[in-house]
Amino acid sequence: MIANEKTMTTSEVHADTDTDAAAPEKKRTSGDTTDVAEEITAVNNDDEKKEGKWIEGWALFMLLGSVTIVVFLMLLDMTIVGTAIPQITNDFQSLADVGWYGSAYNLASAALQPLSGKLYTHFKTKWTFIAFVLMFLLGSLLCGVAQSSKMLIVGRAVAGLGTSGIQNGGITIISQAVPLHKRPTMIGIIMGCGQLGVVVGPLIGGAITEYSTWRWCFYLNLPAGALALALLCLVTVPDNSAKQEEKNTVMGYVSKLDLVGSVIFAPAAIMLLMALEYGGRDYPWGSATVIGLFVGAAGTLLLFGLWEHRKGADAMIPLKMAAKREVWTSAVVGLLVMGGLLLVPGYFLPIFFQSVGGQSPLMSGVFVLPSILSNLVMAVLSGVLVGKLGYTIPWVLFCGIVSAIGSGILTTLHPDTSHAMWVGFLIVLGIGRGTALQMPLISVQAILPEDQIPTSMALLIFSQTIGGAIFITIANTIFANSLVKKLVEYVPDIDVPRVLAAGATGFTKVVPDAQLPGVLRAYADSIDLVFYLPVAAALLILVFAWGMGWNDIREKKTAAEKEKAEVAAEGGVVGGGASV
Repeated sequence: MIANEKTMTTSEVHADTDTDAAAPEKKRTSGDTTDVAEEITAVNNDDEKKEGKWIEGWALFMLLGSVTIVVFLMLLDMTIVGTAIPQITNDFQSLADVGWYGSAYNLASAALQPLSGKLYTHFKTKWTFIAFVLMFLLGSLLCGVAQSSKMLIVGRAVAGLGTSGIQNGGITIISQAVPLHKRPTMIGIIMGCGQLGVVVGPLIGGAITEYSTWRWCFYLNLPAGALALALLCLVTVPDNSAKQEEKNTVMGYVSKLDLVGSVIFAPAAIMLLMALEYGGRDYPWGSATVIGLFVGAAGTLLLFGLWEHRKGADAMIPLKMAAKREVWTSAVVGLLVMGGLLLVPGYFLPIFFQSVGGQSPLMSGVFVLPSILSNLVMAVLSGVLVGKLGYTIPWVLFCGIVSAIGSGILTTLHPDTSHAMWVGFLIVLGIGRGTALQMPLISVQAILPEDQIPTSMALLIFSQTIGGAIFITIANTIFANSLVKKLVEYVPDIDVPRVLAAGATGFTKVVPDAQLPGVLRAYADSIDLVFYLPVAAALLILVFAWGMGWNDIREKKTAAEKEKAEVAAEGGVVGGGASV
């Protein structure tokens, strides 16, 4: 249905139950979105009656497999390069460029994410997704054949541009392929399996670098990506009818895509992420460079907001949509889950296992698997259950409670913690955060019309990107400041700069045996302090979860089914009125 048809259908739904024709509009302006969500759900259920609207069977299996593979590769690419960087710097003699191997990828991805939502709104979803995947594969190829550090950085940036539309596009494809009540399960599978890429990245990268060449860290994306594209090409992905009927000139598309807004937004996002990455590491927080980046980001974001207000409904990020309580609270919850509950433990648990536990990078990745596997199980299970029970808020609250407990007990890790204990700790953490991975994405889809879903998904995924940068920056600051204080406290006569320069695993080579227990304790206590950050994120989730809306996403009965049920009920009353 196109937008004006949805409005007409909604009015008809209320015609018999509400004599005040302005009542639906009053509900919208009063901020009560529950009735609005029910109207949109009813419209979506009417669409289910259209033959060929939804994908089922083997076609759905191939579609889900294709999207899952690509999202897995995208998240794998974020971490696989980490263990290959030492060898890359040796080959290119490019130690000064290390930061850009990750930054070029993340900055390019974040800068284009909002625009990707507009592309999916106005162009064919399937072919837009394929274009982003091909760009990601091109970047991987450039990285694999790179003959210099600069070429590698360019390749990482191209791959980042490709990833800007992959997760958003995958979720948009699923939203157009299956009805609302089935999406939590599908998205749970995608998000849960995708998270495996974050963990196995260092394992695969380490094995490839040790037994082959680091170039295969990028080459392996090519056959896997080709398989995903082959599966996708065998499936017809439905587009919403408004997009199908849209006829535009080139200038019409330029206006609808809000390219001016994208040009303003991209430098704002880049400056903000660069300030967070440089601050406290490459430059002091009070330096002119970092302050200038923050001020530039703030000024450009203000200009972007003014431009988006002027564009109204055609804006890259429509402010009216973003201001909906369900949308912005879902964005905040997604930010907290990704940054606080996923990335902070994902970064610092391997540091604990390698620095305090003395494990290899390979084994530190293996040790994190309990949290990822429990995360995967709960992402799928909660997706199935929310499709049956109907509401997302209880699962987000469950996430906040259990994740606060899981993160809290991680603050007790110390050098003598037994294997059984930390495995139990990680399982609790994985169970908690796994229940909320897809809930913000589902909550937003429950209250927005179909043509706004791509833009809203881009907004939520961008909030996750920013959340990761913010939380990792805060976590690094907490860890670095605490480590210096703890080293001085536990080993007063130690050469602190020398220990810090040696790195998280190299300090054992420069610290005398008599001082080693104190250094290990300093590392353990500092990492424990970092885990209070996920505790804070989990508690904030408990606050913002209530704004995500009590919208029932379960499959509703069609009018014919309701009429049949009413007839059956009336027959029961007539036939057995005494018992009733």
